Amino acid sequence: MGEIKKITLRNGKTRYRAVVDAGTDGDGKRVQLTITRDTKTEVKNECARIQHQRSAGTLILPNKVTLAEWLDQWLEYKRRDVEETTIRTYRLALVHVYDRIGHVRLQELTEDHVQDCIDDIVANGRRKGGAAGTRLAVSTAEGVLTRLREALKRAVVRKLIAESPAQFVRVSLADKKADKKTRPKVKPWTVTEVQTFIRGIERDRLYPALLLSLMGFRPAEVVGLRWEYLDLKLATLEIARTRTMIGNVTVLEKDAKTEAGERVLPLPGPVLDSLKRFRALQAREKLAAGEGYTDSGYVVVDQLGMPRNTRHLREHAYRLMRELEMRRVRLYDARHSCLSFLAVNGVPDVVLAAWAGHTNASFTKRKYVTVDVEDMRVAAKAWDGFHGGDRKAPV
Repeated sequence: MGEIKKITLRNGKTRYRAVVDAGTDGDGKRVQLTITRDTKTEVKNECARIQHQRSAGTLILPNKVTLAEWLDQWLEYKRRDVEETTIRTYRLALVHVYDRIGHVRLQELTEDHVQDCIDDIVANGRRKGGAAGTRLAVSTAEGVLTRLREALKRAVVRKLIAESPAQFVRVSLADKKADKKTRPKVKPWTVTEVQTFIRGIERDRLYPALLLSLMGFRPAEVVGLRWEYLDLKLATLEIARTRTMIGNVTVLEKDAKTEAGERVLPLPGPVLDSLKRFRALQAREKLAAGEGYTDSGYVVVDQLGMPRNTRHLREHAYRLMRELEMRRVRLYDARHSCLSFLAVNGVPDVVLAAWAGHTNASFTKRKYVTVDVEDMRVAAKAWDGFHGGDRKAPV
């Protein structure tokens, strides 16, 4: 700490000032802080606090970084760990935060700023084209909050702020209840509905691709499948690559999302037979098209060999649902029905997770397994025995 100097302000008031060494900033430059207080004792105490925190490694240096600027830095940092499609999803989620409180300096950001932002997102954050008065889904707002918490937690690690102002922010219970009433959750198909759909599409050209979707594979995994990943003799299938989409326009081919996502699975008999027939059909289509055929190597292709993407597969499935007069569900949600069926039929949790491409079995069950009323009939029958259901009713 430098010498404490007595200064006189223009209004005649006397104050005391000292300069204290605060270490170096992120660029390695020396930082000195000027402390001005009403008394010498206050200056000494503040300088002592700064020096103590510097020694303990907890000193937060003043900075003018805004929340928007920090979010930009954080997204750049996240590129080390996640794919470009994920970065795009994060940025789209955080656009609400950028618009509302991005201008606030990071060190001036309060819990009230964050809470008001989340409340406003739920009430007024509808997407472009939404009906007047439409509120943003609570699940979307919670996703925004999750990303913001992660970014601010990183700011704490980087010693830009002492603690995260988003740590205890929550979507209000009232908003959750209102969302539940106005936005009922779409239920995945029941096992019976899946079976009805399968019977109704048996003659469809993309029947094998839809069967794969209905046995727990992600749409991006289905359209990313190549014939070289299939062993039709051993009846196995390898998930190694995916073909996902950015903005529903650009196709991005990449490795499976995680190590667990790269997996080899056995093929059920009906799926194996349909794939064999599909390969024979593609051979005939190639012969008929001649030079006009593109031999891409993908399993899910059109009549000229051009690979289909997730949007094509989704729209094709929706058209079939309309034709069969079935309620429309996301093709991705078929994973819920399939994994629920496996779980109810006694497939061990560890196998269930491996089939889904997850590392955590509890996550698989929590996220994807839904027990339908029909699945609980076996429990009702057990209660029959408990209640003496096999006894004759009294006369």
